[in-house]
Amino acid sequence: MFNMTEIFLSSPLSEVTPIMLAKAAAVLLSGIIIANLIKRWIVGISRTTKYVWIINEDTGEAIRRLIIIIALIYSLDTIGVLSISIAGTTLSNLISAFLVFYFSYLIAKKSKDYLLIGGAKRGNLPEVQLKAKLFYYSLLTVAFLIALNIAGFTGKLTTIIAAAGITGIILGFSAQTVIANFISGIFMYFDKPLKIGDPVEVAGYSGVVNDIRILSTRIRTWDGVLVRIPNEKVFNSEIKNLQKFPARRVDVIIGIAYKEDVSRAIEVIKKTLEEMPLVLAEPEPAVYVDELADSSVNIYVKAWAPSEKWFDVRSTILEKLKKALEREGIEIPFPQRVNWFAEELRVKVEKE
Repeated sequence: MFNMTEIFLSSPLSEVTPIMLAKAAAVLLSGIIIANLIKRWIVGISRTTKYVWIINEDTGEAIRRLIIIIALIYSLDTIGVLSISIAGTTLSNLISAFLVFYFSYLIAKKSKDYLLIGGAKRGNLPEVQLKAKLFYYSLLTVAFLIALNIAGFTGKLTTIIAAAGITGIILGFSAQTVIANFISGIFMYFDKPLKIGDPVEVAGYSGVVNDIRILSTRIRTWDGVLVRIPNEKVFNSEIKNLQKFPARRVDVIIGIAYKEDVSRAIEVIKKTLEEMPLVLAEPEPAVYVDELADSSVNIYVKAWAPSEKWFDVRSTILEKLKKALEREGIEIPFPQRVNWFAEELRVKVEKE
């Protein structure tokens, strides 16, 4: 038969004293007071700050709950209920570490959602998406390190890794690359050389930016292939943003025969450009003789067009200039060669 008195006397609760209960109550009461004060302070700031995506009532409530629960855990630990040793630490430390990471995850996720909603309303969603991802993963990384420290595993993990002799390998082959890409992603956010939807040429690839993530940038090439480029490589490469500015210049070279009137050809080209609505009047198109080539007089045409219509405008300019010059009887020659022979060339013709 079980003796309930013996079980109670052998349990940690049998050693609880009034002083311990008083300390536990004081810890819990202090936690509740501090939690409520912090929430009230955060809610007050949220009414005046522009960083409402992180400083808001939801964040204040999450922090209030976290503080109260941790205070409850440590009050129970004070009377010995959660003082069980596990893997060199205590159960209370493990629970507290988990709660810190979990509530940090909730705050990070909620803040990311606030950012995305605000970005959609302001119309700058691609830029806000990158900011939201940076904040989300940065907060989770910091929370994970803090949780490890609360759990008491930081020093132990370092010792284990060093004892195993793989610290250098991890840092050299794994962490170094990940950290480099992560830092490059942060620098790219502040530098803003490109954004989602931009047509670019980077790291040997040309296409449209599909996504910008913490460790890599994804580009959809013109032939429909998705390319993932590490952010470190993107940041260290020459980036050509084809749509960074609202206007972009179209350069075309048109060759006319040497017998043609150059001034008349230039006049025809200028008139054709003026009739095209997508060719900008300011800056004014430039048309001039660029080169006396082997088979033609090359006329350089420089016209400005909206960046998003650059390819269409270039194709239209080539098409319309060809038709206009042909309509005016101005010859666009093809390469020709005149061969001179030192002696008279005789050709034998066989009769059938």
